[in-house]
Amino acid sequence: MKKLFFFIAIFFAISNLTAQIYDPVSFTTSVKEIGENKYTLSIIAKIDKGWHVYSQNVPQGGPAPTSFTFQYSKNYKKIGAVVEPKGHEVDDPVFNMRIKYFADKAIFTQNIERKTSDAFTIDAVIFFMVCNDNSCLPPGEKEVKFTFKKSDTPVDNEETASTATEEKNTDLPAKDESITKQDTRNNTTNSVSIAGKDTPEISNNSTKTSTEKTAPEESLWTLFFFSFLGGLAALFTPCVFPMIPMTVSFFTKQSKTKAAGIRNAMIYGVFIIVIYVILGSLVTAIFGADALNALATNVVFNIVFFLLLLVFALSFLGAFEIVLPSSWLTKIDQKSEMGGAFGIFFMALALAVVSFSCTGPIVGTLLVQAASQAGIAPIVGMLGFSLAIALPFTLFAAFPGWMNSLPKSGGWLNSVKVVLGFLELALAFKFLSNADLVLQLHLLEREVFLAIWIAIFSVLAFYLFGKIQLSHDSPSTHISVGRLSLGIIVLSFVVYMIPGLWGAPLQYISGFPPAKQYSESPNGFGNAVTQSTEKSNLPEGAESGPNGIPTFHNYDEGLAYAKKVNKPIMIDFTGYACVNCRKMEERVWPDPKVLNVLNNDVVLISLYVDDKRPLPKEEQVVSKITGKVLKYTGQKWSELQILKYKTNAQPYYVLMDHNEKDLNKPSAYNPDINAYYEWLQEGVRNFKK
Repeated sequence: MKKLFFFIAIFFAISNLTAQIYDPVSFTTSVKEIGENKYTLSIIAKIDKGWHVYSQNVPQGGPAPTSFTFQYSKNYKKIGAVVEPKGHEVDDPVFNMRIKYFADKAIFTQNIERKTSDAFTIDAVIFFMVCNDNSCLPPGEKEVKFTFKKSDTPVDNEETASTATEEKNTDLPAKDESITKQDTRNNTTNSVSIAGKDTPEISNNSTKTSTEKTAPEESLWTLFFFSFLGGLAALFTPCVFPMIPMTVSFFTKQSKTKAAGIRNAMIYGVFIIVIYVILGSLVTAIFGADALNALATNVVFNIVFFLLLLVFALSFLGAFEIVLPSSWLTKIDQKSEMGGAFGIFFMALALAVVSFSCTGPIVGTLLVQAASQAGIAPIVGMLGFSLAIALPFTLFAAFPGWMNSLPKSGGWLNSVKVVLGFLELALAFKFLSNADLVLQLHLLEREVFLAIWIAIFSVLAFYLFGKIQLSHDSPSTHISVGRLSLGIIVLSFVVYMIPGLWGAPLQYISGFPPAKQYSESPNGFGNAVTQSTEKSNLPEGAESGPNGIPTFHNYDEGLAYAKKVNKPIMIDFTGYACVNCRKMEERVWPDPKVLNVLNNDVVLISLYVDDKRPLPKEEQVVSKITGKVLKYTGQKWSELQILKYKTNAQPYYVLMDHNEKDLNKPSAYNPDINAYYEWLQEGVRNFKK
């Protein structure tokens, strides 16, 4: 039973990882002479798989069309308009209209006539919008350059175009014949509608923080690691563990030489990986290459995931078995007898089908979590899971003597399933809590959530101590040292959670239960400070936020109060279902020096991007990203963050002055208390200059 110790670690490591917008389009340029003093300027767009940019001609109400602005110069004259490639015409599912778009690669050309033999350059700005089947990134600009030498020889510039936000070309004319009225309207992205009006754009003069740059890569490695642990957990289930000696014996006995047996076992392992990676690829295709935060904050998906994990938990606890149709296994078994690599592939597929009742819930849980992350997370998750499954078959085929050290099959395998069932059940309530938080129903507040977890893990502890037996458990007169040790760990965890009912922070599981302010008694039971007394000490329009910090949820009210008390503003882009946001609020913000700054030196404005409260009619405006009406409060704050900071990661912190200009580089998730404190201090110092 010592193999069970890491199961708790698997469970607590599953959390929402930050996602952020990246740049899926790059541009290069080239120049080709086509006649006397005549040239073709080519702009080559390389577009990441799954994404596309739009034509120069888009119907009214659609996405921002692609447009090109060439700097006016007496050194050349344009001949005609920009010519675009054939592209694809489809009924776009995002905008519900027929639109022409370009995928993978698109070459746009502009013919010119050269008017001088002197050296010169032509600067141009590309305005475009990029989308996939599920979402769109904000419209953006990129600058490109065409260089002509004095010798009349054009020079290709194959460097990727720099973003317009990094270096604006102020010499560009305000109007050019290649820009239509619609282009100009869509190009106006330097203001964002807040509370139904336009306000100046928060300066985007800062680069991404190091936390943001590394977060996606670190998230994938974290997902891979815990998916690998999930695969190890699946090995110790009744459906998989007995298959190891059977399969290894088959390869060693049926192969003519030891080398052939090892080779066949390796092929078998590779096919196991291929099968599960294909499954991950299908999930990626279904949810899109960049799912962003949609699944993590979507009420319907969270409820569906809750029900799905509930079914998985009941299956592991023995209520029923999730099995695939027996006819599938019969057909696969017949194919596996064909021999060679083809037969080995179907042997691997047979393992996946036979073990589905045990591995299905684990795979399903991993895919549920991975599907809520961006990009290739499901593929990475399945790669880690399948690698853990495949390794033993290859290693034991190479070293068959190792099998003597394996524990014998028995009732302990079923105990593994039951432990996993309890973990699945506890995790299911996290998804239900997400839905409750986003809707702000207050049905599953912190105390209720903790009470459910305390009950679940208490029953698990009694099960491990042998005080509770399920119908499919083997009779046992004693428990092993490993099972007793795990029971003590689980019981200790239960005792640790109990003070949370009275307001204890519970930092080790921060991010899983709802925040302290989302509870029946935010100040803790027995605290003399009443809710009415606390409200009377708050600024008008503010609420008591995390750790009792006065917090505004209305942008304009917070800005007005900051001007009144002459303090800098801290914008906190957050989410009700954001795990990393809760970790910052429960692990970093309570530090005395950090808490002092947040309480006394800044005005905190927390903007929840997943707030599903309807916007008043007068504040419902058309999104500059999707062209659709913003109906919910969270959509307004999400649009503000994307358009001004080109990121949708939460948490995301911005320190700004009363003119809404950044005081330093924004900060993302940063659990380093000292680094976060220095960031706060830097912004406050810059405000006082």
